Amino acid sequence: MSVVSGPRVLVAGASIAGPALAHWLRRRGAEVTVVERAPGLRPGGQAVDARGVAKEVIARMGLAAAVRAACTDTAGAHTVDADGQVLETFRAEDNGGDGFIADIEILRGDLSRVLFEDTRDGVEYVFGDRIAGLEQDAHGVDVVFAGGDRRRFDLVVGADGPHSGLRELVFGPHERFLRHLGHVLAFFSVPNEFGLDRWLLEHQDQESGRSVLLRPIQDATRAMAMCYFAAPDLNVDHRDIAAQKALLRARMAGLGWLTPDILAHLDDTPDFYLDQVAQVVLDRWSSGRAGLLGDAAFCSSPLSGQGTGLALVGAYLLAGELAAAGWDPGAGFARYEARMRPFVEANQEIGRLNARSRDLPGPEAEPLPDFASEWFAELVGRAINGVELPDYAGMPESTGAGTVTSSA
Repeated sequence: MSVVSGPRVLVAGASIAGPALAHWLRRRGAEVTVVERAPGLRPGGQAVDARGVAKEVIARMGLAAAVRAACTDTAGAHTVDADGQVLETFRAEDNGGDGFIADIEILRGDLSRVLFEDTRDGVEYVFGDRIAGLEQDAHGVDVVFAGGDRRRFDLVVGADGPHSGLRELVFGPHERFLRHLGHVLAFFSVPNEFGLDRWLLEHQDQESGRSVLLRPIQDATRAMAMCYFAAPDLNVDHRDIAAQKALLRARMAGLGWLTPDILAHLDDTPDFYLDQVAQVVLDRWSSGRAGLLGDAAFCSSPLSGQGTGLALVGAYLLAGELAAAGWDPGAGFARYEARMRPFVEANQEIGRLNARSRDLPGPEAEPLPDFASEWFAELVGRAINGVELPDYAGMPESTGAGTVTSSA
C-alpha cells in the first residue's frame, strides 16, 4: 500500500464515533486531529452493543479480537420481580447473537479505549479543549479553539454526542433538533456486592414506569447500574450532576428490590451519567465543509440498542464516501447521507417504539404495535442489517505514523 497525502480533517469528540472515523480517515490518507473537551478518555458508561452489519465494520477495522477481549462477557439477562424471582430469561446466543443481549457487548468507555489505542499513533488527539468558533470559505475552515489556538482544516466533523457543540455552532440551538421521548436514564458503577456472575438482572415496575438494572462487567468487583423512569414533562440540565443525583433519588424512592442498596452508592460512584432519552433529527447532516456523525447527527436513543452500531457504520461510510468523492465535501457528505439515512430511520423507529412500550398507562396512551408481528421483525432486520457496506476498492490506504497524542 502506498502512502498518499490527503486533507486535514478536524473531528470533535473522542468517545466512539470520533475515533472510529479517525481510523477510517487515516486509512484513506487524511491527516486527522481529534479534539475532546474532557481532560482524557471517559471511563465506564453504559454497555453498548454491536449487532449485524456493525460487527462486519469492526472486522474490517481489524479490531474484532481486541473488542471481544474487552467485552463484558454477559451470558444473558433475567427479569425479576420485587422479591428477586426470575420472570423471564434472555441468552446472549439468542437470534444469532443479535438479540436483547448481544454477543458483542462492551462498556462504552472500554470500546472508546480500544479505538483510541488503535489510532493514537497516527492521529493527533487534543484533550481538554473544544471548538469555540469556525468560519468556512470555498477552500477550508478556520477554527478557533477555546484554549486560544487558531488552525485551518479542509473538513470538520462533529462526533461529539447528542448535545454537540459543533452542531450548535453550525446548525443552531439544540432544542431545534432534540426530540425527547419522555423518559430519563442514569448509569453508574457500583461495588459488586450483589453476587453478579455473567448474568444481568432487571426489575421493572409496570405501574410507575420505573426500572433498575444491574449488569456484570469485566472487573468482577464492580457492576454497572442503570435506572430508568418516565418523565414526559421534565427538563434536565445535563451538566448539573448534584441536581441529577437528587432527582434520581426522588424519582426512584420506594421502588424496592435492590434499589436502595444501589442508590446508596450514588455519592461515591466515579462515573455517574444521567440524561433524558432523546433522539436527534436533522433534515441534513452537513453544511459546506462541516458534517455530523453518530449521536450528533442521528442519535437513536439508548432504547434503540443501536447507537454504537450507527456510529461505527456511519464512520466507515463517511470516510469511504469522502475519499471516493476525491474529498469533495458536497458530493461526499451527500453520498454518505443517502446510504445512511434509511438505516438511521429504521433504528430511530425502534427507539420510539421501545419508548412507547414504557410509557405510563393512561386513556390517551397510543396503542402498542404487535412486537411478535412480521412487520416488526422486518423492521428489526432493517435496523440491524439494512445498509450496504461498499468495499471501496481502489481507494487509497495509508499506514503512516502521523502525529502523536497531545494534551491541551
